[in-house]
Amino acid sequence: MVPFFTPIVRGLVPPSGRNRLWLRLTRLLVGLVLYGTSDSLLVLAHLGIDPWDVFQQGLALHTGIPIGTWAILVGLAVLFLWIPLRQRPGLGTVLNVLIVGSVMDLVLAHVPPPTALPARIVVLLLGVGLNGAATGWYIGAGLGPGPRDGLMVGLSARGLSIRVVRTTIEVTVLVAGWILGGNVGWGTLLYAVSIGPLAQIFIPLFTVHAIQDTNSAIPPTSPK
Repeated sequence: MVPFFTPIVRGLVPPSGRNRLWLRLTRLLVGLVLYGTSDSLLVLAHLGIDPWDVFQQGLALHTGIPIGTWAILVGLAVLFLWIPLRQRPGLGTVLNVLIVGSVMDLVLAHVPPPTALPARIVVLLLGVGLNGAATGWYIGAGLGPGPRDGLMVGLSARGLSIRVVRTTIEVTVLVAGWILGGNVGWGTLLYAVSIGPLAQIFIPLFTVHAIQDTNSAIPPTSPK
């Protein structure tokens, strides 16, 4: 690895994530691009989107700022909520903030939405399925959760149930987005009931497992 990048990667990648680092980075980048693409498909279908995108779409409607840009801004704002929770961002966290929203803006600026209902249903189903696979690729890389997932983990570490924390956060942003005019539909419900089972399938499938290897992508720090 280029020496200049070594201290940067050391700070953002925990030791457990340095095994098979290039494979992890590839999985992470592909997963984040697919995640942004899948979110775009949900928006293009116009049959209901996931709770966070409902919120971000509502903000976009009132400001004229694209939904993908709002995804980046909201992600950065959520990262500030990590500070009192003492959550530490990883490389995957930083790239999540930058890539997903940028891909959404790119796709939505160049891909026209379908008009026929059957086509919209196909786009919605493709978006939900691709989102599940993308979740497996990006989380399976083991390089840090996204801002929203990290918030859930940090709150649950305070003794709260993950299910209660996740549900509370999702319902809160969904209601706020709906009030702002975000697109809530049966696609929102489909996403809510599908993403958990899909993630349960794809995360183990795409998880990068460590191997015992004498050659490390980053040399270990010499003991003092």
